[in-house]
Amino acid sequence: MGVERKFVKNGLDKAQMEEYFSKQLERAGYGGMNINRTPMGTQVTIIAEKPGMIIGKGGKTIHKLTHDLEAVFHVDNPQIDVQEEKTPELNAQMMASRLAGAIERGLYFRKAGHNMLRRILEAGALGCEIDIAGKLTGPRKKTEKFVGGNMLHAGNPAMELVDDGFAIAIKKLGVIGCRVRLIRPTIKLPGRFKTIQIAAPQVPAEKKPAGIEEIVKGEVKSEAKAAPLTPKEIRPDKTVTEELHASNVEERMHGDVMEHKHPEHDYWHPASRVHKDESAKKERITEPEETKPEGEN
Repeated sequence: MGVERKFVKNGLDKAQMEEYFSKQLERAGYGGMNINRTPMGTQVTIIAEKPGMIIGKGGKTIHKLTHDLEAVFHVDNPQIDVQEEKTPELNAQMMASRLAGAIERGLYFRKAGHNMLRRILEAGALGCEIDIAGKLTGPRKKTEKFVGGNMLHAGNPAMELVDDGFAIAIKKLGVIGCRVRLIRPTIKLPGRFKTIQIAAPQVPAEKKPAGIEEIVKGEVKSEAKAAPLTPKEIRPDKTVTEELHASNVEERMHGDVMEHKHPEHDYWHPASRVHKDESAKKERITEPEETKPEGEN
């Protein structure tokens, strides 16, 4: 047998085995199978929602399946292994079977499709596509599609990364096909990337040595802080008498000239001017006392 014929025969046998298992293990929640051919024989792994129903009482059911594989499909030394599917919402074949069963029970196809799509996406699938085809609303064939998330349609990734399941719902008007395609959350889609922001390392700022100017400024500031606060600043142009009577003097601005008025006088005059009597007193205060000769009293 040529290589091409061998590959075609293996594909045909796998399709027939899929159909056989889906009919025999429908109640057990059949979710697909994997075939691994080894020199010691053929390892067949069946994925199901209820492994106990496949094994049967005392292994009766699994022995029957093993005998059928060897007698009907001519599989060399078949060995069947059963694995449980912990998340049925991420198995396309199980979801297709559930969808077909819901339509057979009379649930409206649009409601069934939306409910199934929501359950699959809530389970964490990256994308899902549900196709329902057949006599849905009339005598003619019609196809309804429900899509959510990201889906691959072409190329090798569409065949290897997408989980595909198909089931049939038998109605009075005819047969309705239900196809479910989904991408599991553990799949890494090709051509998708994300950017990661890396924080720059923070370098501590070096302390510069204080220069002479900074030291001088610091001393000036400390002296300014230590200086006592005066209640009222005295202008440098005021005289001693004005400073003594500063609390009783009234001031005003007449144009650009500062004027004030003493309580003992009834007129305004420039702040730089001093009264005669005050100047006289000032002169008397500043003049030194005359020393008398020793003989005089």
